[in-house]
Amino acid sequence: MSKTKTSFFCQNCGTQYSQWMGQCKACGEWNTIVEEVIDKGESKKSWKSDESKRNVLGLQNIKDVSETGETRIDTLNEELNRVLGGGIVNGSVVLVGGEPGVGKSTLMLQVALHLAETKVLYVSGEESASQIKLRAERIGIRSEQCFVLTETNTQKIFRHAQEIEPQLIVVDSVQTLQTQFVEASPGSISQIRECTSELIRYAKEMNVPIVLIGHITKEGVIAGPKILEHMVDVVLQFEGDRNHIYRILRANKNRFGSTAEIGIYEMQGSGLREVKNPSEVLISKKDE
Repeated sequence: MSKTKTSFFCQNCGTQYSQWMGQCKACGEWNTIVEEVIDKGESKKSWKSDESKRNVLGLQNIKDVSETGETRIDTLNEELNRVLGGGIVNGSVVLVGGEPGVGKSTLMLQVALHLAETKVLYVSGEESASQIKLRAERIGIRSEQCFVLTETNTQKIFRHAQEIEPQLIVVDSVQTLQTQFVEASPGSISQIRECTSELIRYAKEMNVPIVLIGHITKEGVIAGPKILEHMVDVVLQFEGDRNHIYRILRANKNRFGSTAEIGIYEMQGSGLREVKNPSEVLISKKDE
């Protein structure tokens, strides 16, 4: 049996150290460095799948690589499609961050409910199924292909995904996930990094896009290790004041499109309304 490996991580910025220190050299915070298990020495077989279903390609010369464009899923949301560059690319991993209460979960549940022709698995580690149903009724249920799963264990999520074979997976949120291969509490640096790595492997091998909803810190950055943003394909920031009705969606990173586009939404009782005319927000309405 292999030896268990541990390391020390700063819970504020994610910097890794070989031994405990009182102050983090990277962010300057005190007493934020905690020892975490990074490898239990077990086999990391996260899921079992039919080899014929996997989208695994062997060694290829770059001249022989097909030039066909990537296949995208139309979200039926013009603002989101514009920010993503035309839709969600199959096999990609999208990370959506924002402050609590800004509308991240509402936006992604709204997208999942409107995709009537797409089988969606909505995984929630923060809300119960009844809470999600109440929000769905307020938004308006249009799809019969949306499945809800309240689970935080990644291995169980993969087993349920194998049963229904979804075309899109939404995880709310990545900070609540945990894997049996890391002995650390959910939300820790090790858990977030390992769970995200497992989800990325699943997305690439099964060619299923995954949308991860993430929390942000008081500094306004996505909670967890900085490498999290490097691992995913797209990083979206959902911004806005909870005391105001307008929200702005922008891309901080996009491997499949531009980062110069923004989407504008208006928070209403029935969900998020797309603001297709930016002058509603950007131009003040004054009497002549």
